[in-house]
Formats: sequence, structure tokens, C-alpha cells
Amino acid sequence: MRRIIRNRILISVIALGLLNFALYTFFYWYFQGDASNGFIREGEFFLKGHFLRVPDGQASEAVSRGVWIYSYLHSITIWPTAGAVVIAMLILSRPHIIATINSDSFFDGRLLVNGCLLVVAAVSVISMAIFVFNFWQALEAIRVGQDFGL
Repeated sequence: MRRIIRNRILISVIALGLLNFALYTFFYWYFQGDASNGFIREGEFFLKGHFLRVPDGQASEAVSRGVWIYSYLHSITIWPTAGAVVIAMLILSRPHIIATINSDSFFDGRLLVNGCLLVVAAVSVISMAIFVFNFWQALEAIRVGQDFGL
């Protein structure tokens, strides 16, 4: 793949990732929290936000099931989005990092970049998996009519 095409793809990944984060932040503000911090009580769905309204966070007014599910799904997308943005930035900056670190250093630039790529990918995947598992538990609680997240 030609470098210019690769760089355009990577810049597009960064732009889309930042757009997703901006949308998530807007909806977090608009709904006063998100479902991953919220709960379900007696068939009603509540969002909760950290440090919104009061230092400990406060639950929102009840929201619809659709808003709650959308909010949870959007929370899940933040992990792979953040990972993709950081990975794209590392790939774009890789030549500069490699050129900056001397060959007589404790480790070379390629090792640093590849190590960072591995850590970012692992943290993103593991974090997303935890959110997906918790979302699955929430859907199961909805299915059987139980409270969740209290």
C-alpha cells in the first residue's frame, strides 16, 4: 500500500474516532450520564454520570429502554475507538520515534512502538470485553425482569 493512501486511512481513523468520542461526550452530557454507570430498578432504566450534578454522581430521570441500550452500546464503542485512534497515531509517528531513539539505547524505537501497540490493543480489547460481558448481563436481567446495577 502506498504511504499516502495508508496515511489518509490512518487520519480518517483518527477523525472518526474523535467524532465518536465527541458524540459520546455530547450524549453523556445531554442525558446526564450513561447506562454503563446506570442501573435498572423495577423495570425503569436510569443513567448515571460521574461528577455530574454532585461529586458522587446522581442518577438521571428514568429513560426509555432504547435510550438505555443505545447509551450502553455507545459506551462499549469507546474502548475500540480509543484504541484505534492511539494505534493510528503510533503508526503515523513510528518513523519519527524510531529515528529519535538511538541504536545504542537500552531498547530501540521499533521495540517501543511495537510494545505500545501491543499494550494499547490488549487494553482496548480486554476493556471492551468487560463492557460487553456486563451489557450481556444487563440484557439478561432485562429479559427476566430483574433489577441490575444497584
